Amino acid sequence: MKIKIIRLFILILFCIELTGCKTNSLKDKDGNIYKTVTIGTQAWMAENLKTTKYNDGSSIPLVMDDKTWETSTSPAFCWYKNDATTNKNTYGALYNWYTVNTKKLCPKGWHVSTHAEWTTLTNYLKGDSVAGGKLKEMGTVHWESPNTGATNQSGFTALPGGYRYIYGAFYLVGYNGAWWSSTESDAVNAWSRYIGYFDGIVSSSCNFSKRFGYSVRCVKDN
Repeated sequence: MKIKIIRLFILILFCIELTGCKTNSLKDKDGNIYKTVTIGTQAWMAENLKTTKYNDGSSIPLVMDDKTWETSTSPAFCWYKNDATTNKNTYGALYNWYTVNTKKLCPKGWHVSTHAEWTTLTNYLKGDSVAGGKLKEMGTVHWESPNTGATNQSGFTALPGGYRYIYGAFYLVGYNGAWWSSTESDAVNAWSRYIGYFDGIVSSSCNFSKRFGYSVRCVKDN
């Protein structure tokens, strides 16, 4: 028995030395551990970001008040319905785009996905019309029924974390997942992606205000 254990240990060391045995987890400055997944040529977080700190250790402003959220044009984050106990671990945080634009939101070596990187992802999954189903978590534990097309074939495990409207109200947890890209479209709007419970489509838009609170997924630097 001891000999088998020793051989296994040697084999593990040999694997690490030769290949690096790529890890499938990632840690942020809060100590949160995230699953990751390789999809095509890209490595993605397989969970929504929930850090309260930038990758330099400084704090991201938590904004709970609706009016403050509405008028802010500086970085801010929140939890859905300001309820971290219920929503943090499952759905992660909601960030406005000004937080994304700091370039410090993701752990070092990772970044908030660009519009082009989202397009690369959906193209690899055979296009926007079917990619949503391949990205969504299966079943109706988190997604509302019927969660059409969901197979999670990619391992991305997209969840319906809802969003925070520019006026501060929260909407559509269970029905809709919305994620920022780091690509702005003009002075007040930025590109985003969203997936719904009613079909398998990934939709994109350049017309949502940077003051919205959306989920974030990080992708590994090339």
